[in-house]
Amino acid sequence: MRICSLLPGATEVVAALGLVDDLVAISHECDYPPEIRHKPVIIRSAVDPQKTSSPAIDRQVRDALKNGSGLYRIDEALLRRLDPDLIITQSLCEVCAVTPSEVQRALAGLKRTPQLLALNPNSLEDVYRDIEAIGKATGRDGQAHRLVDVLKRRVATVQGQVDGERPRRVICLEWLDPLYCAGHWVPEMVRWAGGVDLLAEAGIPSAVVSWERVVGCQPDVVVLMPCGFSLDRTATELDLLTARPDWKDLPAVQAGAVYAVEGPAYFNRSGPRLVDGVELLAALFHPHRFGHRFPDGARRIT
Repeated sequence: MRICSLLPGATEVVAALGLVDDLVAISHECDYPPEIRHKPVIIRSAVDPQKTSSPAIDRQVRDALKNGSGLYRIDEALLRRLDPDLIITQSLCEVCAVTPSEVQRALAGLKRTPQLLALNPNSLEDVYRDIEAIGKATGRDGQAHRLVDVLKRRVATVQGQVDGERPRRVICLEWLDPLYCAGHWVPEMVRWAGGVDLLAEAGIPSAVVSWERVVGCQPDVVVLMPCGFSLDRTATELDLLTARPDWKDLPAVQAGAVYAVEGPAYFNRSGPRLVDGVELLAALFHPHRFGHRFPDGARRIT
């Protein structure tokens, strides 16, 4: 089967199902596992997040959405040459990945219409269902069932490890200017890790929040997970947050419980590594339950 994956989470699932050799194209953001990085990239982005500040990225995104120009383009000539049997895309967020309308436009130029699988996850349970759907579409039903079982058992293990602990009062920020809370599946990840999300509700998209609301929450823990940013990239823009009034007075800052995390790997993408994110958060929230081992993929902000 010739598979074209237009979003990173789906690419991770395809690889986990043992189908790396069947991947004929990936998106510009697909970077895991390492063995897929040589695959042809079929998406072009209008924004370069590595060379643009957070406020400027936000302006470009808003302008593109307002004028209808879109943020991503499919390389239609490459798509025709690759002639995929299956295209995996999404209908969740036009900021995060190519839109269904762009996919339909590209499909119109093909001689043969491939199978189209559009994912729309809002919770970890939805992610499990998407894994099953990818398994069904690729003939890997058994492998998909086993993967989901393993992921569910890992989450249950974390829940058992933090059971009985006082829930930590947490805010998770998905963007630093303007401030966005982290929505969709993140609030339930926080809950399973032994915390309570003070800004967002499970299953609800990320949204702009005021600094006054952040201060009013008086969180025990602050987790920074800017969408698409590595730890190092996040570190370059910390002053967008730390220079705000009353920052130093937040309980989380006073307690040294402000952390940056690898958002793309463990929080921003709807893939299997969200479970790694649950484990990471639990180790940050309740370190004594995990041997005071500081988790990989996180950095304490002092």
